[in-house]
Parts: sequence; structure tokens; C-alpha cells
Amino acid sequence: MEVATRRCCGIDVHKKSVMVHVLPPEGERNGKPQEREFRTFSRDLRSLRNWLTRLHVTEVVMESTGQYWRPLWNILEGEIPRLVLVNPAHVKALAGRKTDRIDSQRLARYLESQDLDGSLVPPREVREWRDLTRSRVHLLQEVNRVKNRITQLCEAGNIKVSSVASDLFGVSGRKMLAAVAEGRRDPGWMADYACGTLRNKKKELEFALEGSFTNHQRWLLREELGHLSTLEAQIGRVEQEIERQMKPYAEHLRRPDTIPGIDVITAWTLVAELGPDMSVFPDANQCASWAGLCPGNKKSAGKRLSGRTRKANPYLRRDLCQAAWAASHTKGTYLSALYRRYRMQLGHHKAIVAVAHQMLITAHTMLSRGEDYRELGEDYFDQKNKPQVTKRLVKRLANLGYTVTLTESAPPPAAVPAPEQTIAADTLASSPDPAQSAPQAPAASAPQAPVASPEPAPPPAPRRRGRPCKCAERGIVCLHKKSPDEAHPNNLSA
Repeated sequence: MEVATRRCCGIDVHKKSVMVHVLPPEGERNGKPQEREFRTFSRDLRSLRNWLTRLHVTEVVMESTGQYWRPLWNILEGEIPRLVLVNPAHVKALAGRKTDRIDSQRLARYLESQDLDGSLVPPREVREWRDLTRSRVHLLQEVNRVKNRITQLCEAGNIKVSSVASDLFGVSGRKMLAAVAEGRRDPGWMADYACGTLRNKKKELEFALEGSFTNHQRWLLREELGHLSTLEAQIGRVEQEIERQMKPYAEHLRRPDTIPGIDVITAWTLVAELGPDMSVFPDANQCASWAGLCPGNKKSAGKRLSGRTRKANPYLRRDLCQAAWAASHTKGTYLSALYRRYRMQLGHHKAIVAVAHQMLITAHTMLSRGEDYRELGEDYFDQKNKPQVTKRLVKRLANLGYTVTLTESAPPPAAVPAPEQTIAADTLASSPDPAQSAPQAPAASAPQAPVASPEPAPPPAPRRRGRPCKCAERGIVCLHKKSPDEAHPNNLSA
């Protein structure tokens, strides 16, 4: 098999044009480099691809300049054996010695000497997953902005539903907002839309709905509510498309979903940002560093100046920190114990990042090895440091004035007793005299009297549903009760 001679190319990417510098093949000292400038229209980029193919270029490097590198990458992908994308901060030129030609030549020289660390660019399929999951995040951010505008509009019109209800955009709140936008001026009528326990605050809701909304504010409210409904429908369609495209990778989604705090949406983000192939990262620590979930390094003159985490991947970092916050509220899990352990030493914010770091390490290991999650338990650290924990607790009790004697308890029984044995034990425990618990032979001459079984308690009356009766408030005859006595014309109680 013939091995192609290595030939490097550097491309300085801009919005309207790209400058290309091609070095001579490796080993040819007398070769002359070639340079050309191309525009960024599709036909010009295809001409660039054909030109590089004729020159037998094997490696191409370019800077990640905004979004302008993406069409060039898509054109060259599959045609050039190796594509390298670098961070512009890693190859920044000196001030006063920077032109497009010099930049492309410098990139090519760095690539030839193998002094560049390329960024991770996953396959096209994974990049499409990223577009979907990131679009969903942007839509959710827009939903929050619309909700904030609606809240501010209600405050300007003195609609104080958010001061009574915990969620202005729940089922009850949305019905009330729609009624306000339609122009219904009766607060009692609108307060009657309250559902569940919110009906107990109906009088307060009537006061809260006595606003001063104008026709202009109602028009704005209708537009914002329509915009909110459109965004929520769009989010639903995006989620359906994500589920459809990731359906072949259901096993990759199932494994991270078993980690406490991670749901299917976070699993989507994990697979979309990392990709299904974990071999692109040397180890789990490199993966955490790429995601920006480990302390940064900034040392000079033997002093540590800062340990702030890098920005890195904001989408993966945000979702994992939210999952870490959820995991810290779980009961009896290793991650909740880890959060409490770090919170005592580092504080809340650093503890959340530390738990997110551990969750990413765990997810990377599970996907790399194809293993399921194994829960270590809430007492993992206590069992690991059992002598130290015991010594510390005994010391605290001694400081309180107690004399402590430790005896190791017996392990719990492995087998659960049978139901018959349990019932017999309960019967013996309830008898005041052991002799009375022994079975007695019935006398032949004295027949036993039948024991009357207790009558079963009547079933509770079914809870009536629907709106409460208002006949008493309106001063009319109530005909809603089923009982004839309650439906009497003289009975006006609701």
C-alpha cells in the first residue's frame, strides 16, 4: 500500500474571502509554496476543494472564526484526509506583524511542525443533534423572556395574581390571563377559574384581579400570550425531532438516565455534546476539562493566581450543573452525600460544580465501558473512613459529658420470616399471659357461642366535583342538592 506524502495547508478564514497557503510536500526543500485567495460562495469553495485535491494536500488547518469556518469545513469534509480546527487564541499573531497572507502561512508552518492542538469537531450527525438541543435551549430562554414581559405587563395594570398564586402560568393563571385579555371585567367571574387548592384563596384572587387594564394593555397581553403558545408548540416539535433522530442510540441515552439527577433531556445534551464515541477523549479527566468542569491552571513564580473554571462548553456545563442541583436533593444517594461533603469545605457553588464534575466522570466511564450505574449509597464516605468517623463522634459525645462504650452490633438477619410465623409472633406479643396463648380444647357439654363479626364501616361519601353552588349568594332557590330536604324552597344555604 502506497503511503501519501504529507502536505500541509493553512487557511485564514473570513466572511467574504479565505486566504490559502499550501506548503510543498514534506521532504522537498526546493519546493515552492503556493498561495491563492478564494471567495466564500459555494462554487468558489468547491473550486478550492478541487484545487487542494489536485495538489494532493493531506492536512488542512483553519481557525474557528465565528460561524464562517462551518461551510468550508462541510465542503472539505470527506475529501481531505485530515482537517484541524484551532482556537484563534492559540495561534494569535504579534501586533504589527499580521496580514491574511502571514496568518495562513503561520498556520501551515504550525501544522507541519505538529505544534497545534485541534478542537473537537464531531461528525455531521452529532453536529445536527447539537443544533437541535441548543435550539431547544434558546427557545426556553425566549419563553422565559416572554413570561417576564407578561409579568411586568400585569404589574403595570395592577393585576396581582402572582402575589396570590405561586405560578402565574399554571392552569388557573393562564385561564385568568386569557380572561383579562378578552376584556372580562368581573373579578369574581375570573377568580372562579381557580383550580385545586387555589380555590381556597378565591376572595384574594378577586382583589388581585381588580386591575386597571386599558385596551392597549389587553392588546399587548393577547399578543404575548399568543407568542408564548407558539414558542411552547415549537419546543414540543423540537423535542419530537430530537427523540426521532436519537432513537437508534436509545442505549446510550438509557445509561446516563440512571444517574440520580439526570433525566432524558440532560441525557440528550450529554450524547449530543460528547457524541456516542467516547474514544475521542483520552480519559474521563480530559473530558471534564473539555467541558469546563474542573479547576483552571494559572500559576506564575510558584504562586497559584487563580483556579477559576474555563467557559469551555456552556451548554453541557449548564445542564450538568442543573442535574447536580437536582442530585443534591435526592435521598440516600452517593451524589447527595458528596454535595454535603463539599459544601462544608467549599461552599454551595463550588460544591455544585464538583458534583457536576463527578457526574460527567461517571457518565463518561459508563458510556466507555458499556456498564450500568452502581449506587454507592449515602454512607459511602462513613464506611470508607469508619475509624475516623467513630473517633470524631465519640469525642463529641465525651465533650458533652457522656461516657461512651462501643460494642459492635450483630448483622441483620438475612431471611425474612414467613407470614404465618409473623402472625403468630404478633399474637403472642399481644397476649398478657403466655398460658392464655396456648390452644384450649373446647368442652363437649358447653357449645361455643357464635362470635359476632364487627360491621364494616360505611364508605366515605364521594367528593363532589365542579364549581361550588352560588344560589345562596344570589338569593334564589337551590336545586343542586340531591336530598329532597336540602332542595326545599326554604333552604337557601349553598
